[in-house]
Amino acid sequence: MDRQRIQRARAGLQSLYVGDSLAMPVHWYYNPMDILNAFPGGIQQLEDAPAYHPSSIMSLHSTAKGGRGAQAAGSGKEIVGEVILKGKRSFWGVPNQHYHQGMKAGENTLNAHCARVVTRSLTAAGRHYDKARFLTDYIDFMTADPPRHPDTYAESFHRGFFANLEGGKSPDRCGAVTHDTPSVGGLVMLGPIAIAGFLQKHSLKAVQDLCREHLFLTHPDAFLAGISDAFVQLVETLIFRKNGDTPQQFIADIARRSVGIDLKRLAAKVRSDHEVAGGRYSTACYITDSWPVILYLAYRYADDLKAALLANTNLGGDNVHRGAVLGLILGLASGRTVDAFFNRLKDRHDIDAEITALIGHTQEKQPIQ
Repeated sequence: MDRQRIQRARAGLQSLYVGDSLAMPVHWYYNPMDILNAFPGGIQQLEDAPAYHPSSIMSLHSTAKGGRGAQAAGSGKEIVGEVILKGKRSFWGVPNQHYHQGMKAGENTLNAHCARVVTRSLTAAGRHYDKARFLTDYIDFMTADPPRHPDTYAESFHRGFFANLEGGKSPDRCGAVTHDTPSVGGLVMLGPIAIAGFLQKHSLKAVQDLCREHLFLTHPDAFLAGISDAFVQLVETLIFRKNGDTPQQFIADIARRSVGIDLKRLAAKVRSDHEVAGGRYSTACYITDSWPVILYLAYRYADDLKAALLANTNLGGDNVHRGAVLGLILGLASGRTVDAFFNRLKDRHDIDAEITALIGHTQEKQPIQ
């Protein structure tokens, strides 16, 4: 069972990065027809980010703080370019600029790289979560010159955090509150913390508390913290489930408990994923919509991780962060990743080494689809 749990954990973490990279080229495309126009037939493999983004509002986002606003620092430092994303300020304020400008097939976005920062921080602290160590590692990573990641864009929470840090706040009090604080991007860094905690035999409550502690460093929001608890409970259930248990039953239970959704009934009555994502729920980042969409996709495609991640990608919206969380859930559920995608990730060797350092390794490699 320990070997099987480690394999599930490995597959979940690998699939986090697959879901992120697969969706990157059409991140925040809100019209599905724009995806089909850019990629006839939809995304079917890892792709480069196009130069033109039909629904980008990157030019409206503040470069001096979290949220939207003037792209100027006023009397203080401009966060984008001077504090983080050094050398990349020129890409902001340009109409129809792709959020992940210039990124190539198989590269990961900033939040996935931050999940790697969490993973390395956990390993350095003996596989235990250390808030102070994470904050040091996160600040060092984000302020590196040149940047140690390929991304052009930093979500509101990153910009708000560093605006507060520049304003003199203590690092553990820099979490900024904006209209999009309760967003799915806040869950992306929690997977490694939860998995490490459970493999260390910590209780559900203890792991939920650790994940809340981490979440509030960057996403101080009570409702999002409740979803974090549900996400962590699902991670525990999928890692420790018995072989005869069906992952769908656990996904459905979490959906009912966390947001009051009957997934069996929902999946039976819809004819298209677009009726759920883009119909009943927005494809935007807000957790009130993104979490139900993740659970719906996990339930509908519980037996086919590849189909799940492709469906999520081609729904558009905040598909990158949904994809990372969905990949983690269904990687845990299946004990497999999508080998054809994972092996094309640019940093796959480093990612695999980081995962192994965090969770150990199995004696026998399990089959990968």
